Amino acid sequence: MLCSRAMRKGTLFTVSAPSGAGKTRLVKALVAQTPDLVLSVSHTTRPMRPGEEAGVDYHFVDPGQFDALVRQGAFLEHACVFGNRYGTARSSVDAALETGNSVILEIDWQGAAQVRQHAPEAVSLFILPPSRAELERRLRDRGQDSEDVIARRMAAACDEISHYAEADFIVVNDDFSRALADAASIIRSQGLHRAKQVMALSDLVDSLLGD
Repeated sequence: MLCSRAMRKGTLFTVSAPSGAGKTRLVKALVAQTPDLVLSVSHTTRPMRPGEEAGVDYHFVDPGQFDALVRQGAFLEHACVFGNRYGTARSSVDAALETGNSVILEIDWQGAAQVRQHAPEAVSLFILPPSRAELERRLRDRGQDSEDVIARRMAAACDEISHYAEADFIVVNDDFSRALADAASIIRSQGLHRAKQVMALSDLVDSLLGD
């Protein structure tokens, strides 16, 4: 009999990338195909975009509410990106991990650095675009941003990319299927780590070693 999932704490993952690298699509696909992987829903002060749903895409709050949560120490990490603030609630992450689920955070390099500081056991991934030209094309193909916003996002991309080497794993999102397979293999490998398997398979090993 294997150890129950409730006794085996999940793994915390962070995924960072410059805007336009395909991070959101990859994370959604990873969560959809991995039963015990859940996406942490961040708090943000930015306005809701068409097609988004409160509590599903983000917890939308005003700056005053965000400040109150910061003062309460409610966030595992928080950062300001393009003039909007984002934060990950510590309580929801801890609750999910304790049930045996793994949690994935879609955050920028600032947030990932804070997570490493507070949760050094977390596993970090960085998604790179295949080229600067492809990154700009993807940003333009969204059809959501003005030329000024695209220019700002491209400038910010250089700063974000400069932190790629801080991550534990790096995935280049050229072909989406391959990038998804690479990221999925990283997620899967962490569940097979000795520290987790020793606990999960203790009953099996005892039976194999028994008389």
